Amino acid sequence: MKIKASVLLTILSLPFVLGACNKSTPPSTSANAPATEVLTAETTPAAKPQVATADKAAEKIQWLTMEQAAERIKTEPRKVFIDVYTDWCGWCKKMDKDTFTDPKVAALINKHFYAVKLDAEGKEPITLNGYTYTFKPEYKSHELAVALLQGQMSYPTTVYLDEQFNMITPVPGYLDAKNFAQVLSYFGENHYKTQSWKEYSE
Repeated sequence: MKIKASVLLTILSLPFVLGACNKSTPPSTSANAPATEVLTAETTPAAKPQVATADKAAEKIQWLTMEQAAERIKTEPRKVFIDVYTDWCGWCKKMDKDTFTDPKVAALINKHFYAVKLDAEGKEPITLNGYTYTFKPEYKSHELAVALLQGQMSYPTTVYLDEQFNMITPVPGYLDAKNFAQVLSYFGENHYKTQSWKEYSE
């Protein structure tokens, strides 16, 4: 899978990629740190997680397994969005609670993507195109997660694949609903093919 490095590097420079967990950042540190210590100066009140509304019940993300997404893409091609997480990651839990429950986010994902949750430390084997990915004790991670993140084990990371299951790019770090919706539109509506992230987001 080939990554479009220019897309990744541009998105990584954005101020809304606010936080991530890795083995050197235990969940207690990232999950319990006061927001003022973690959020960047560019973060505005409008970009903070939105309060739940009655509309949230209207649409929820239709999560699939990796194998289910691989099967569906054969008959109904669609991009794939993968949430790579761990059980101990505080930012992953925050993204589950505040970002993935947003109705606009759910609508964009369900319209343009097959959504997959991948536990980076999961023990269950995953078979794709005749190859079985397994948990690798030497990495303390699932082999598929290592491949998708290219060894850069930071959580959460959202990974985007095209309709042929080829890598578009991984985007590491927590994203709030407003900014995540913009990233989803950028990839889901194919703006990334004709515009740089900077051009699209201005």
